[in-house]
Amino acid sequence: MSAKNRQEVILVLGGCRSGKSSQALALAEALPGEERVFVATSVPRDPEMQNRVKRHQQERGQAWKTVECPLDLAGTISECGLLADVLLIDCLTLWVANLLERQAEESNAQQALDGLLKALEPGKCPVILVGNEVGAGVVPENRLARMFRDVNGAVNQRLAARADRVIWTVAGIPVTIKDRTARGRE
Repeated sequence: MSAKNRQEVILVLGGCRSGKSSQALALAEALPGEERVFVATSVPRDPEMQNRVKRHQQERGQAWKTVECPLDLAGTISECGLLADVLLIDCLTLWVANLLERQAEESNAQQALDGLLKALEPGKCPVILVGNEVGAGVVPENRLARMFRDVNGAVNQRLAARADRVIWTVAGIPVTIKDRTARGRE
């Protein structure tokens, strides 16, 4: 595998239940290597979310190592990326919610995003990031919800700028909206 392929960063976006997690999993499983690490940002606080997490674990199967990381994505990428053949991070939206829940300040989320972008630079293995596009709906009625929408949008924009590929998933159909890797094949 070329160094270029090993360093690829892929961002998979979509709405809720759009098929983005399944698309990201399929992309990750198509990559060579055996050491697959799933980085879970979810903090399952109720039975429905616990069941959702179990379903996702069953979809991945035993070949995946799961690392729970609700906050320190930069540290987890730096640490796990040294030994992994692929990292799959699901999901950025829950990560943003966790950051804002811990300390509801946009500047803290921006610092965490700066750290995440820096951790993606060494490119030791492919990293696939999954996130929701939440800004296509109505303007939220309260300040915290608007801040969440705005921070999530900034995260998506900055990661899309960094990513080699960006895939928008709609109704289970992946649509590539950016592909730097395709330019090398033209």
